[in-house]
Amino acid sequence: MTDWKDTLNLPRTDFPMKANLPVAEPQTLARWDAEDLYGQIRARRQGAPRFVLHDGPPYANGQIHIGHALNKILKDVVVKSRTMAGLDSPYVPGWDCHGLPIELNVEKELGAAAKDASKGDFRRACRDYAEKFVSSQREDFKRLGITGDWANPYLTMAFKYQAAIVRALGRFVERGLVYKGKKPVYWCLRDRTALAEAEVEYDNHTSPSIYVEFPLSATDNGTLGRRVPALASRNVSVVIWTTTPWTIPANLAVAFHPEFDYAAYEVDGRAVILAESLAETVAVRTGKTLGAKLASFKGEVLERVVFRHPLYERDSLGVLADYVTLDTGTGAVH
Repeated sequence: MTDWKDTLNLPRTDFPMKANLPVAEPQTLARWDAEDLYGQIRARRQGAPRFVLHDGPPYANGQIHIGHALNKILKDVVVKSRTMAGLDSPYVPGWDCHGLPIELNVEKELGAAAKDASKGDFRRACRDYAEKFVSSQREDFKRLGITGDWANPYLTMAFKYQAAIVRALGRFVERGLVYKGKKPVYWCLRDRTALAEAEVEYDNHTSPSIYVEFPLSATDNGTLGRRVPALASRNVSVVIWTTTPWTIPANLAVAFHPEFDYAAYEVDGRAVILAESLAETVAVRTGKTLGAKLASFKGEVLERVVFRHPLYERDSLGVLADYVTLDTGTGAVH
């Protein structure tokens, strides 16, 4: 029987049929490391136009997760694509080695001994903790194939780095760019430290709330009546809803969304303005009966309409704001 296989021009490849990535990937990374691939790239791109990606550092706190992987892989794609485009694109990784998360975890590790530890001992424990996770995360990032100067990362706890920060601050002071002022910040009462926004979690809880009526002011001089003729001769008011009733005395304005639908309803002889989609809910919660709908209009109609403060003899101006929502309330925010 004739074997015709050798007469056919079939494609051939040295690629294995199975990728066997658990074995192949570490071998590839080891080869890159042995060949000093990053160093070779730097040498080949010396003198080329620079492209520098400033990498916001991860916390040296715990193992990496999918968010770290996504962040680093996307940045690696940018750096490598710029390098392939002929630019000199170095990548220097770094770690944020300070902050409350590290301190809290060290407190947990030390347990009761944390209360008796001196400031110096506690700082050294935090440094050791950060160094441990810098090493751990570095190996994980390298395992993802991220190319960079892993032997010389920048660490916020490095003394040279801290000295550079102090020198930079000194230059700011010399140039008159540093001043003392007041600024509201998130503050942790337990740890007596300022908190970053990312360190603050919103605690959902049930708050007491009130509905407050703002009558139309005599100083409106017929502005609303001219825009909505059906309300020209009516006793008009708008109702707001708030979970912070102690802020009512400071009120100076009532905000409406310019694109939402509002309506005036007959309620106890008055024309009460509410967001149309929330009117029935407000009626149920306040125990009021909605009468006839007197007029419908967009929120933009209420811009610069003048209402009267419910407690004081002063005006509250109608303003437009896109932060007004229809999730709850009345569609009017004080």
